[in-house]
Amino acid sequence: MEKLQAEDARYLKRKVKGGSLDVHPTEKALIVQYELEATILGEMGDPMVGERKECQKIIRLKSLNANTDIATLARKVVEECRLIHPSKLPEVEQLLFYLLNRKKSDKREKHSPRDLAPFEGMELDEEANINRIDHYVELLYEDIPEKVRGATLILHLARNPDNLEELLQNETALGALARVLREDWKQSVDLATTIIYVFFCFSSFSQFHGQVTHYKIGALCMNIIEHELKRYDLWQDELQKKANQNVKKEHEKAFKKYQGLLIKQEQLLQVALHLLLNLAEDTRTELKMRNKNIVHTLVKTLDREDEELLVLVVSFLKKLSIFLENKNDMAETYAVEKLARLLPCKHEDLLNTTLRLLLNLSFDTGLRSQMVQAGLIPKLSALLADESQRQLCMCILYHISVDDRFKSMFAYTDCIPQLMKMLFDCGESPMDPELISFCINLAANKRNAQVICEGNGLKMLMKRGLKLKDVLTMKMIRNVSQHDGPTKNLFIDYVGDLAAQTGVQEREEYVIECLGTLANLTIPDLDWELVLKEYNLVPFLKNHLKPGSAEDDLILEVVIMIGTVSMDDSCAAMMAKSGIISALIELLNSQQEDDEFVCQIVYVFYQMVFHQATRDVIIKDTQAPAYLIDLMHDKNAEIRKVCDNTLDIIAEYDEEWGRKIQSEKFRWHNSQWLEMVDNRAMGDDGEPFMYGDDGEPFMHNGDILERPDLFYSADGIIPADSTISPEFFIGYQNGDMGQAGGFPGSNLADTLIQSNLQSCRPHGTDRLS
Repeated sequence: MEKLQAEDARYLKRKVKGGSLDVHPTEKALIVQYELEATILGEMGDPMVGERKECQKIIRLKSLNANTDIATLARKVVEECRLIHPSKLPEVEQLLFYLLNRKKSDKREKHSPRDLAPFEGMELDEEANINRIDHYVELLYEDIPEKVRGATLILHLARNPDNLEELLQNETALGALARVLREDWKQSVDLATTIIYVFFCFSSFSQFHGQVTHYKIGALCMNIIEHELKRYDLWQDELQKKANQNVKKEHEKAFKKYQGLLIKQEQLLQVALHLLLNLAEDTRTELKMRNKNIVHTLVKTLDREDEELLVLVVSFLKKLSIFLENKNDMAETYAVEKLARLLPCKHEDLLNTTLRLLLNLSFDTGLRSQMVQAGLIPKLSALLADESQRQLCMCILYHISVDDRFKSMFAYTDCIPQLMKMLFDCGESPMDPELISFCINLAANKRNAQVICEGNGLKMLMKRGLKLKDVLTMKMIRNVSQHDGPTKNLFIDYVGDLAAQTGVQEREEYVIECLGTLANLTIPDLDWELVLKEYNLVPFLKNHLKPGSAEDDLILEVVIMIGTVSMDDSCAAMMAKSGIISALIELLNSQQEDDEFVCQIVYVFYQMVFHQATRDVIIKDTQAPAYLIDLMHDKNAEIRKVCDNTLDIIAEYDEEWGRKIQSEKFRWHNSQWLEMVDNRAMGDDGEPFMYGDDGEPFMHNGDILERPDLFYSADGIIPADSTISPEFFIGYQNGDMGQAGGFPGSNLADTLIQSNLQSCRPHGTDRLS
């Protein structure tokens, strides 16, 4: 009598027991009768032995194959099992035919991605039988070869998911496997690999993780992996010694042996790491692995050459990288440097997984620096040509381009030409946000901007931006326009097109970019007066200076635009006549807490005081100088710089304001000097000039202003109440009192006042960026 295979028998058993499997309509009648009368359970075993077990009739049949006569086998089944009525013969034939075809389809079935492929040493000259599990467990108590054979037979059973639940009930088998692994893993790599593979089969299903953890297989795998990595280092040292001895024959022999050992070791590492990766689904288990330095172990394994092992290691690192602590561990172990070695590679999965890990790591500033140092910019730029990996590469490069330190490095690769081609290939269709965002970042660098404009680059960008009203394209163009040099002169042809966008009802964000681009065009040859008149821009600029008339971003661009056109005499006069200066002062009042607004408005005043017509308006008709004096000591260094330069020009052309400005500067620096003296006196610095001849401090516990003997009294020139007028020092500085004898012993004060006054002078009139 023929026998059914174990997997086919279990299929029937599950169906007959009314379990979870779907039942074909033609099988229902037969299975219902089986439930009432008997169960056909095809399993491997001895021929034609009938037995009763839990009210079931078990008929053992030989394996089905392509040569089996289904009709004859069905008749024999009906004859031997009297509980099956002869009228059910067609149903039995149909069921056996289904099982035969099902078995063939299973042979063609591929393993799921979570499965490991069979490895060398798993071959057997017999088929594993679930009914002989007790015999296989007994083999685990024999010598190493028998233990390997017993574990391999159990592994063949475990590779079939249908057997896992039954194996799980056999605590003796699992306990014996765990014990043998714990005691004998150092004696045989094959034994360790096979037993870990058995537990890996369980770890592929989340519901079995508790049982795997119960036997502490995860911790044991960590110890095994650590030991094997140390052995690998020893092998490397031995090979190096053989090579240094210049004995070619011995080195070749040792290398051949090393290759064989390496294959087996990498099989062990692969199955152990895969098991750990499955168990790491639970974050608590993953935390335990981190405490055992799993990241350091994985990074060390990146030195291997086996691509399948590397895919597994990189996948594990990618999973771990989403947690801050693990990411920091990868930074400490210089994982990026080892990952850079894997790029580019021909193995598609390894390449894709490595890029995904690098993308996770690229969110960290320090790791981005490591990527640049490892030479990833040219490597990733070259991979942009691969459509399957382009998106990942672009995202990583985008993150790198965020840092200004690294922007210039892209100009020396073929990255920008490829990006420009991608932009133009989009035509009028929407662009990927990653692509245009990357281009916007790169355009902020001068050298990159020059590469972007090569050929018809700027022309194509302007055409797309203006035609499609594309805000992001215009933002890229605006970044290009900010750089001095040949690129800025290319914009002369597009001034009219850009100015025309401000006179129509466009989206504010689009107008902001167009206006910002215009404001960047500080070109001497550009006739701004003609542009303002032709496109009627002055009313537009004035109307958008009113607080609340538009979004703050647009109002700020209007202020910057006014500063740009005010460099021209005639344009500055147009601005003054239109009442824009008073509008700027009103805006300054409302935006006095915003440093960017204040700085740009003050810069407009700075530009206007250069021209006679606007200078008179600024000085005589407005309170701008008073505002500038108030801002002269602002906390923002840029604001102070522009205020000082502007006030110096005003003081030069208007005597009255000049005196006020100089008086204010003196008052400020005098108070600063007194504060410095007071601070030093209250401290324990012990400066010599703070002490008298007797070594006692001048100050004691008194106020310095109450010590009239500390003030100079050159023949009654200084009043006894210690008051000094600013006019006195102005006269002294101009030499009016040079013949009056001066101040005996006044070198310190004279030097301090002179240096303070000189520090008020401007150090240049560069335009704010």
